[in-house]
Amino acid sequence: MISSIRPITFDQEILKLLDQRLLPSEEVYLTMKSIEDCSRAIQEMVVRGAPLIGFTGIWGMALFIKHNPKATLEQFVRAADYLKDARPTAVNLAFEIDRCVEMARLETHMNALYPKLISHAKSEMNNLYEKNLLMAQTAETELISIYGDRPLNIMTICNTGVLACGVLGTALGVVSYLHSKNKIKHVYASETRPYLQGSRLTSFELLKEKIPHHIIVEGASSYLLKNKMVDAIFAGADRIVENGDTANKIGTSTLSIVAKHYGVPFYIVAPISSFDLNLDTGDKIEIELRNQNEILKYKDQFISHPDALALNPSFDVTDHKCITGIICENGLIRPTSPEHVRRVVEKR
Repeated sequence: MISSIRPITFDQEILKLLDQRLLPSEEVYLTMKSIEDCSRAIQEMVVRGAPLIGFTGIWGMALFIKHNPKATLEQFVRAADYLKDARPTAVNLAFEIDRCVEMARLETHMNALYPKLISHAKSEMNNLYEKNLLMAQTAETELISIYGDRPLNIMTICNTGVLACGVLGTALGVVSYLHSKNKIKHVYASETRPYLQGSRLTSFELLKEKIPHHIIVEGASSYLLKNKMVDAIFAGADRIVENGDTANKIGTSTLSIVAKHYGVPFYIVAPISSFDLNLDTGDKIEIELRNQNEILKYKDQFISHPDALALNPSFDVTDHKCITGIICENGLIRPTSPEHVRRVVEKR
């Protein structure tokens, strides 16, 4: 399942990112020349999706060393802190950059770090493909236990595919994998206001793979679930804490509550790099508040009164009680509780 979509490339020491703000109408690549370029790309959502943000973080640190080969460890750490501030909610960014810092602490000469960071970034992307494939296979086994081997109707929110991961996706990776085995009947992709990742990006990926689907507004979920049009829901995660509470794109929490009401299985699919076991509950997750113009405007055109104000939290926290199970590369976490989360994540 190798996708034709390549949201991030590093070739001949040049890092290029597919500008996801322009999809699906244009496929434009931007060249990243510095750590500052990478930070802006993350902040301004040229690149998005927790895993892909993390990979961009690694390459950003590599670019810092490339241009500052005589940097001290202290300067490297300051650069790492600067890049981690680009988006605070997604734990993958901090996770990957902190690993870069640990690699730097082991180096006697910092200029030797550059090729090691490049090799690390490429290795991590290859590893993520294998991890996400394992998660998709776990999801398949779980669905067979509920529905047998029949084709299924799946709902998802935001974008969790190749555009979010750089390789096979997480929640949307489940859909891609099931489709490759002729087990997808239909997909319902929430449009995902205000940035429309579902209608712009998820649909774009589904069209590329010729997977039958409809885009729906978030408010339509109750209609579909009440009328038994959905067999299961899969969502990604930007941060999962010890008790299973999960931060993801705004609207995920609402969808989980509606799913619980109608008895539709609701799963989170995310690699271990998305877990933050230093936090015990979701109340302690920092929620990013983004620019109100993402709501008030569309492509610089006001869709509201120019004097209107908007509140724009980018994420919400899904209560673990509304999650049927969390799927990571180590298996299925169910029920979602601190004991089960730690046992699976830490392979106890």
